[in-house]
Amino acid sequence: MQSFKALVVESSDPYTAHIRQAALDELPQGDVLVQVAYSSLNYKDALAVTGAGKVIRSFPMVPGIDLAGKVLESASPEYKPGDLVILTGWGVGERHWGGLAELARVRSEWLLPLPEGLTLQQAMGIGTAGFTAMLALMALEAHGIDPSREVLVTGAAGGVGSLAVALLARRGYRVVAATGRTSEEAYLKLLGAHEILDRSALSAPARPLESERFGGAVDTVGGAVLAGVLPRMAYGSSVVACGNAGGARLETTVFPFILRGVNLLGIDSVMCPKEKRLLAWQRLVQDLPRPLLEATMQTVSLEDVPRLAQAFLQGQVRGRLVVQLT
Repeated sequence: MQSFKALVVESSDPYTAHIRQAALDELPQGDVLVQVAYSSLNYKDALAVTGAGKVIRSFPMVPGIDLAGKVLESASPEYKPGDLVILTGWGVGERHWGGLAELARVRSEWLLPLPEGLTLQQAMGIGTAGFTAMLALMALEAHGIDPSREVLVTGAAGGVGSLAVALLARRGYRVVAATGRTSEEAYLKLLGAHEILDRSALSAPARPLESERFGGAVDTVGGAVLAGVLPRMAYGSSVVACGNAGGARLETTVFPFILRGVNLLGIDSVMCPKEKRLLAWQRLVQDLPRPLLEATMQTVSLEDVPRLAQAFLQGQVRGRLVVQLT
């Protein structure tokens, strides 16, 4: 293949993003060439495609922080042509051409073999979002969750939130799903949530501490929502923060941390050693029922991405958008 179809963001001034044929020699350096079967549309990708956020570091750029496909060429001893591989949680789509194209050339250390028990499509249904949700669950369990109390997930109808709800419920926790779209109640109950909470109920309280309620929390929103979660946490509980769609600023007090011993844990899907990365994917294969995974997925074409990126930023997309490339 000397040319291939790709969604390319050409420049920032003026901001232009379109689907075009790209030449093989436009691909950046890397020791593995992958024929991409599926990618996905994440929050960062929506920002990149629309130009709504400063995600892309250089131009031209192909967005797409996830990809799954087949190795076509390899200079790495780890992979040979024909191997099925996935890539999640690295800087592709930001500073290195990403998954929203029929071909990708990447560094071998960014890849993992397709986990046994998953198809390429299912792997992208999980993607960086599901990988992040599993890292959040592992962090919560490492710090202890009081099983007598509820566990909160904010941004519950989104990609990370949906999979966090499903994973926590599967482990037997009573999950409260907070969302700005209470019309998604049936969907969230299907994933295992036992209560749906309007996100507005988590607006920052007037008092620095509220009644203890949650024994753990996964916050995918940040900003005022995270500030509203902290005063409602039980003594010794943990909040995992893994998103900042609501803003990166955190206006709170020290009382949740000093008087209640609340732990604030950060999750970065890139800063993750390979051993932990493999363990997280093994857990995902074991802990995430395929019917629930299928319920969170919608498969779309590359041509659908510009329209859906706008819908994503307007809060009109639920779960995971898997993009079929080949």
